[in-house]
Amino acid sequence: MKKLIKNGRLIDPINGIDAIKDVYIAAGKIVGIGDELPEGFIPNKIIDAAGLIVCPGLVDLSARLREPGFEYKATLESEMRAATAGGITSLACPPDTDPVLDEPGLVEMLKHRAKQLNLTHVYPLGALTRQLAGSQLTEMSELTEAGCVGFSQADIAITDTQVLWRAMQYAATFGFTVWLRPEEHYLAKGGLAHDGEVSARLGLKGIPATAETLAIATILRLAKDTGAKVHLCRLSTAEGVDMVRDAKQQGLAITCDISTNHLHLTEHDIGFFDANFHLKPPLRSQRDKDALIAGLRDGSIDAACSDHTPVDDDAKLLPFGESEAGATGLELMLPLTLKWASENKVPLIDALTRITSAPAKILGIDAGHLSLNADADICIFDPEHYWKIEPAALISQGKNSPFLGLELAGKVRYTLVNGHLVHQA
Repeated sequence: MKKLIKNGRLIDPINGIDAIKDVYIAAGKIVGIGDELPEGFIPNKIIDAAGLIVCPGLVDLSARLREPGFEYKATLESEMRAATAGGITSLACPPDTDPVLDEPGLVEMLKHRAKQLNLTHVYPLGALTRQLAGSQLTEMSELTEAGCVGFSQADIAITDTQVLWRAMQYAATFGFTVWLRPEEHYLAKGGLAHDGEVSARLGLKGIPATAETLAIATILRLAKDTGAKVHLCRLSTAEGVDMVRDAKQQGLAITCDISTNHLHLTEHDIGFFDANFHLKPPLRSQRDKDALIAGLRDGSIDAACSDHTPVDDDAKLLPFGESEAGATGLELMLPLTLKWASENKVPLIDALTRITSAPAKILGIDAGHLSLNADADICIFDPEHYWKIEPAALISQGKNSPFLGLELAGKVRYTLVNGHLVHQA
């Protein structure tokens, strides 16, 4: 089916476009932009995007889809529909499912299920070690052939540094990327919140900033010695940002991301034990938040992600210390990024870079741009439309969010994947 998206403000960071331009789509591809009208093009469907932003489909670096094994928290279909409602056309999912994504057959099954749903593109991260136990390496080559785009431990640290060293050596040999959330296991063990005044006042065991920086120091040293490509997931500290900035200046193959939650929240938002603010990594100090905001703005932090972690109601209604960490985020990644851009005077084209082309580059996929002959993965949103974040407004099966009750600007009107209209609001 041929489609015409007309009158929209087209923003494409990769091609440096920010102008009113029409987009022509045929056979799932972009076949014309602006005045480049394909000869004899007659659309079967016209989308009038007047007053709306037309941009590349968003790319999310961390979305737990909860299948296989945790369908009581969410299903593949519910979360993929939530992704399209958030304008996300490509996403990476961590390997901490049940069973863990450490076998090619499991990865192939997940890819097949996702393809059958014909919604957003799903890119699995394979387990770096078997069962995420941190002792025996997985067959990374076989997992890559099955469809993995990188290898991760999710939120489970490798305590044996020799295993991490061998994993990075192996990954470097074959050009694989190692995804690690930097956290020193023993310093963070049993921790629930940032080790600071709030955790002390509430009597919650703290996780010091040193737990992150010590892990980063180890990872950077091993990356330098092995030559491995490393992606650091969900930075949360000011010192961590400085360390990554320095490592990049030294030429290390390091990239990193931040959760959109940490752009707007601090330890003080926990209030009186509100479990919706129980996150991993924990919400940290105002100083840390300011450093994260600045790091994303100056490019020291490459990308923002949703860190989507749907949790069932029962697990969130428990006392803070017993509740499960995580927050739903697929439908909030765009409005939270727009909020960050607005508050910090970041041009819209630069803000969209952080959730389109930059994460696509990290994943190593051809996405996040609107070039001629590219796949028609497109997000069309209203930047001025405010909507209230409440359970009934969320498509995700996970209704847990620290932003419940807040009104945010940025409503996705249309999402196209391979030229197919998969979401309309």
